[in-house]
Amino acid sequence: MTRINLSQPTSHCATSQPGIAELLRSYGIARCFGELRPLRDILSELDLDDAEFDTRSAELAAHSCKDVPEATSAMIDYILRRYHQTHRGDLAELILLADKVETVHSDDLAAPKGLAACLAEIEAELESHMQKEEHILFPMMKAGGHPMIAHPIAAMMAEHDSHAARLEALTRNFTPPEHACGSWRALCHGVEALTADLIVHMHLENTVLFPRFM
Repeated sequence: MTRINLSQPTSHCATSQPGIAELLRSYGIARCFGELRPLRDILSELDLDDAEFDTRSAELAAHSCKDVPEATSAMIDYILRRYHQTHRGDLAELILLADKVETVHSDDLAAPKGLAACLAEIEAELESHMQKEEHILFPMMKAGGHPMIAHPIAAMMAEHDSHAARLEALTRNFTPPEHACGSWRALCHGVEALTADLIVHMHLENTVLFPRFM
């Protein structure tokens, strides 16, 4: 398990490994995706031991990947099924739902204005990214590698972005106001689930799959 760099901004740490955001929220750091101070400073304020935090976060990350096959080809098939297909379906539904909520609540200052456009932008970026993996990188990996594979791996890692900060800001920490309707609440829940899935997906590729070929 990759050790967290506690000197990095909390916002970066929250999206670099599964479970970090949830763990910080459990300690009352609700807006961890937007927190720019080093994670070490946050832990110090919480009077939380660094080693204890590392242990708990590692357990959460390990749990998030417990169903992932070990063999490379099977792992790739799992990623395609569990994440690529899921992201496509979730984003399509969330864009429609966000557009509906923004339209119905256009006069509400708390409405997640701009969320539908943000999700559409993420959908386009992610689709391009996944197409490159599906048609270039993953076939190379299933074939056992390639002398030039380091280049597409580097490109994919550079593109990896959970988009968590933007989604969190537009949904006010994924939390609907008390007067929100059912669709609004479902939207916030769906965006939070999408964000968590993206973090696990990118972590699995960056720290488990890609290093096998680097």
